[in-house]
Amino acid sequence: MKNNSAYYPKNGRVILHIDMNAFYCSVHEAVEPDLYKGKALAVAGSVELRRGIIVTSSYAARAKGVKTGMLVGQALKLCPEMMVISPDFHLYRQFSRRFMEIAGSYTPLLEAVSIDECFLDITGSKQFGTPLEIAEAIQARIREELKLPCSVGLAPNKLLAKIASDMKKPNGLTVLRLRDVPGVLWNKPCDTIYGIGKRTAEKLERLNIRTVGQLAASDETMLTKEFGIMGAWLKRAAHGKDDSPVNPIMEASKSVGHTTTLPSNFTEKADINRVFLNLADQVSRRMRRQGLIASTISITIRDPDMKTITRAITLDAPTESFDEIYKEACRLFARHWPEGKPVRLLGITLQSLQPRSEAAIQMDLFDYERQPKKENLNKTMDQIRDKFGESAILTAGMLSEDPSALIRNHKTRGTSLQMDHLRPKAGKKQQEEEE
Repeated sequence: MKNNSAYYPKNGRVILHIDMNAFYCSVHEAVEPDLYKGKALAVAGSVELRRGIIVTSSYAARAKGVKTGMLVGQALKLCPEMMVISPDFHLYRQFSRRFMEIAGSYTPLLEAVSIDECFLDITGSKQFGTPLEIAEAIQARIREELKLPCSVGLAPNKLLAKIASDMKKPNGLTVLRLRDVPGVLWNKPCDTIYGIGKRTAEKLERLNIRTVGQLAASDETMLTKEFGIMGAWLKRAAHGKDDSPVNPIMEASKSVGHTTTLPSNFTEKADINRVFLNLADQVSRRMRRQGLIASTISITIRDPDMKTITRAITLDAPTESFDEIYKEACRLFARHWPEGKPVRLLGITLQSLQPRSEAAIQMDLFDYERQPKKENLNKTMDQIRDKFGESAILTAGMLSEDPSALIRNHKTRGTSLQMDHLRPKAGKKQQEEEE
C-alpha cells in the first residue's frame, strides 16, 4: 500500500483552487447539449436590448473576440452566429451547490470565493490519495457527474493555487511550487499576481516595476512608502508567499450586497431612488435570512464610461430594516454624485455584519416604541414572501420595468459573488426555492 504521507509536506499546506470554466455557459451546455454544446454562446443581462451587457461567454465565442462587459450588439458584430441566453441563477445555484459538494467531500476546509470557484485545504486529506490524485479525482468527478469543465491549481498556498488555476483553461491542472516562482512568474507582468489590479499595476509601472521579478527585487521600504501596508504584501506576493487560511463556508457573511446594471443611463432622481428601493429591499431580506444586522451601508455607482466609485456610512446603531438602508443609500448618492450626471450601474452593500442575537441594538426615545413594531413587520413580511414569493408584498415605488425590479426573481437575477445558497444558516424554505 502506497504511503501517501510522503507526498505531503511535513511543515506546510497543500491548497487547491477550483475554477469552473465559463460557468454559466457551461451549465447551459450541460443541461441542453443538443442545443448548445460547442456553440458560440453568451449569457447577457438583457437579451432583448442589444445594449445589454455580456455577463460571460463560451470559449467558442471568446475565440471570436467576445469579452465580458461588452455590449450585446458589439459582441454580435464580432460573432454573428452567437446565441444569447438570459441568465438562470436558479440553475447556476443548483450546479454551484453540487460542485461544492463534490469538492467538499475531500475536506471540510472549503472556502467558496464565488458561485463558481473555491479553495480547498487538503493538507489533512491523505486518506484520499496524493495531492495530485485528489485534484485529478475532483476534476474528473465534476466532468463526469455534472458534465462541466473546470481548471485546478495545486500549490502550497492560496495565492499560488489561484495563479496556477488560471494558467491552463479549460480543463487544466497546474502544479505551482514555491521553488517554481522565479522561473514561472518573474518574467510575467505584475498583474499576473492575484490581488494586483489595474490601478496598482499602473502605479508600479510608473515606478519602473513592470514584471513580477522586478517587484520581487524592489526595496520594501520604498514599496511601503508608495503603497502603505500593502507594500509588504506586494513584496511577499512576488516571492509567492501567502499565509492566508482557507476559511470554510460556514463562516457568516462579511458583507451582503447586490448591484444592477441599468438598461440606459439614468439621470432622474425618481428613477435612481426606485432602483435603490428595490436593492435595499432585497439586500436587507438576504441579510435577515442569515440572522444578521448591519452597521455600515455602502453604495456603488458606475457611470457610462465604466468609472466606478463606492461610498459608505457607518450608522449610530445597527439595522435590519430596508427603509433605513434605502434612506441612507439615497443620502449617500445625493451627497457624492452630482445631480443630473448619468448613472449606468448602482449597488448597495451591507457591511460590519454581526449576529442579530448577539447585538445590542441601541434605540433613542422615539425608536424605543417603534422598534418592536418594525421588527414584527419585517418578520411578517418575510414569512408572507417565504410562502407566496418575493413579489407577494411590494410598495408602489418598487414597481417598474428596469432591472432593479427583477432582482426579486431569483431565477433570472443574481451575481457570481452571491453565495447565500451555500450558507447553512439559510432557511429551509429558501433551500427548497432554489432546488
